[in-house]
Amino acid sequence: MPAVNEAKILILAASGFEQSELEVPRDRLRAAGATVHVATPEGDDIRGWDKDNWGEQAAADLSLAEARAEDYDAVVLPGGQINPDILRTKSEAIDLIRAFADAGKPVAAICHAPWLLIEAGLAKGKRMTSYKSIRTDLRNAGAQVVDESLVADSPFLTSRSPADLDDFVKGVMDALMKGVDRVAA
Repeated sequence: MPAVNEAKILILAASGFEQSELEVPRDRLRAAGATVHVATPEGDDIRGWDKDNWGEQAAADLSLAEARAEDYDAVVLPGGQINPDILRTKSEAIDLIRAFADAGKPVAAICHAPWLLIEAGLAKGKRMTSYKSIRTDLRNAGAQVVDESLVADSPFLTSRSPADLDDFVKGVMDALMKGVDRVAA
């Protein structure tokens, strides 16, 4: 894995992403020197959801169809209820997530984003966490569900909510430097 300042990270998102769950990782990883691209379903800019109303726009760098796992060192999946629900219906998103997992590259999912891991058939037998309302979905998909701010089970990093963003971003950075199995929460 590269140092954070040499890493290329992809964020997959659609309109309705939880504002902070896209912006905080994107901005902190960029501040650490990483190249961070946002891929959206059509390559268009998207709008966030900020607590109880529509939030700010986020610029897109490319479309899902243009994104390739081999071009990146890790993928970040922000939550929000709307965003992962849209993305799990997009075969390009699911195939891309599987490609990252198959390559052993960090796949970081927060809040409702583990829905994407379920849809990709990647949760079974893995230790994970999520927002409380989808933990039953994770259990039904065969994951061992825990209530922790950051759970690392290679190649996955999962967190519960925006309150966990400090640990989530640190986990992504640590995974890039050390490998996902040795991430300390």
